[in-house]
Amino acid sequence: MNVFEFAQQRAGAAIFARVAGDEGPARRDRIHLAEGPRRFGPDSAIQRVHADASMFVGGMRALLLQSLHPLAMAAVDQHSGYRGDPWGRLQRTSTFLAETTFGTIEDADRAVRIVRAVHGRISGTAPDGRPYEASDPHLLRWVHVAEIDSFLRAHDRYGAHRLDAGGRDAYVSETAHVARALGAVDVPETVAELDELMAAYRPELHGTPAARRAARFILVHPPVPLAVRAPYGLLAAAAVGMMPRWTRRPLRLPYLPLTEATAVRTSGVVVTRAIRWAMAAGAPASA
Repeated sequence: MNVFEFAQQRAGAAIFARVAGDEGPARRDRIHLAEGPRRFGPDSAIQRVHADASMFVGGMRALLLQSLHPLAMAAVDQHSGYRGDPWGRLQRTSTFLAETTFGTIEDADRAVRIVRAVHGRISGTAPDGRPYEASDPHLLRWVHVAEIDSFLRAHDRYGAHRLDAGGRDAYVSETAHVARALGAVDVPETVAELDELMAAYRPELHGTPAARRAARFILVHPPVPLAVRAPYGLLAAAAVGMMPRWTRRPLRLPYLPLTEATAVRTSGVVVTRAIRWAMAAGAPASA
């Protein structure tokens, strides 16, 4: 092994450890090497998107976008413990994505049952006085559409092998299976339906103190070592650069003029390529 291969493996292992945790290698082997039928094949759109390094940008954008629904944000703020154990939450989310995308049907269905059981125990009252339940199909659908819109847009911009129009529709349709299994209803099956739903939720979305705290935590005070602050900052800038313009004021996000936006996009390309190179010796971004 030459020095470049050694550096690649070390970088890949460091990224994988952050996303998947200490038990990541064992979970990766269990998910990817287990025998049994899979719901999605290696040529499926969902596997192409969820295995790509663009997921790092898409995931950060999804968290920011999801926070704009006051009831969804209240549930996260009051129950998830994301500030106390941010990497643990990321690792659980990563494992769920991997199991439902790459795992056997048996493992994927078990992962869904576990999440549904957790959702069933989460309820409360938002600061505006409205009650919420994590199992609410309407909230589940919002979390889903914000997530797949972010993953797909990040893949469109930073993915190694971008999807054509048919592939983009296939991605939305394939992810709909997981959303319905979790309890969401009337989920989109095409990109056009996804765009319509995103617009339909717009009147319900606005910034709250909890959402702005989450944005500061993700973008300004992330729990990452100093050694990786620079590449993390590039990922964060790329995620902010992909947020709809109307979200900037509610979340107090920086405005990116055209020249800065071009530089941010270039930096996003560089950092996702670097992660992709590093992860070549490791596992898919969502595993």
